[in-house]
Amino acid sequence: MTARPADAASPETLRERFARYLRDRRLPITRQRLEVAEAVVRVPDHPSAERIRRELTRRGVRVGTATVYRTLDLLVEGGLVREHDFGDGYRRFEPAPDSGTHEHLICQRCGKVVEFTNDRLERMLELIADEQEFMHRRHRLEIYGVCAACRGLDLAAITPGPA
Repeated sequence: MTARPADAASPETLRERFARYLRDRRLPITRQRLEVAEAVVRVPDHPSAERIRRELTRRGVRVGTATVYRTLDLLVEGGLVREHDFGDGYRRFEPAPDSGTHEHLICQRCGKVVEFTNDRLERMLELIADEQEFMHRRHRLEIYGVCAACRGLDLAAITPGPA
């Protein structure tokens, strides 16, 4: 399970920010929309729309699949949630941090996503942009590979047992 970054929104904070976003655009503020917003924070590991819908159903919240997708689109449009495509065939979501950035390590075998920050990497990106006379505003880094647990399974499969 991936821990949320320290600057990630709480369910209540995201709910309030989303309600304000909807109100400012004169869009309906419904219980279902607010529940979807909270679920983005509550469901770990960058959930898909379907995983969010299943979690809400498990909690007794009646919400249609189309409502989940439309709400997630509104959250992304409002900058409250980030959308990712980690190459597993569907979009995944996470609350947008109030400040700072983080990067992702993605296991290509089990789909595990690990969030990390690295000050040296941030400085290096600024230097690279500067060397190319480019003004760096934002970036997104995703590193694909095989996690330690999956590598351990590979080693266990080829290690002979006691004779």
